[in-house]
Amino acid sequence: MDAREVTLAAPFAEAEAVVRQALTSEGFGVLSEIDVAATFRAKLGVERRALTILGACNPSFAYRGLSADPSLALVLPCNVVLEDLGDGRTRVALADPRAMFALADPALSSTDPTLADEVAAALTRVTDRLGA
Repeated sequence: MDAREVTLAAPFAEAEAVVRQALTSEGFGVLSEIDVAATFRAKLGVERRALTILGACNPSFAYRGLSADPSLALVLPCNVVLEDLGDGRTRVALADPRAMFALADPALSSTDPTLADEVAAALTRVTDRLGA
């Protein structure tokens, strides 16, 4: 999967707060949160470093996309993955919405050709903020 990635020189909890703020600055909210490490611990008895998947959504973008093609709901919200690298650093990866839109419906780009690029640009600004 195509993604934008950045490694933050910050412990996991601090990095998560910074990521949430960067998402908010681009109009994204977090609709869902999956604590993969806690799930593995509870279901498999396996310990691992922190790994969380945030489901980020910008309501304006989502409305435009779903109005053009309801099948886009199959790939919403946008996933943002935070992974503790164990040395005071946290990896952040954001899925490329252009790849996600192509998975949902390749014809969507002809219905609203700029939407995927606009979402990608907003998420690029998020990673740029994180990398600054």
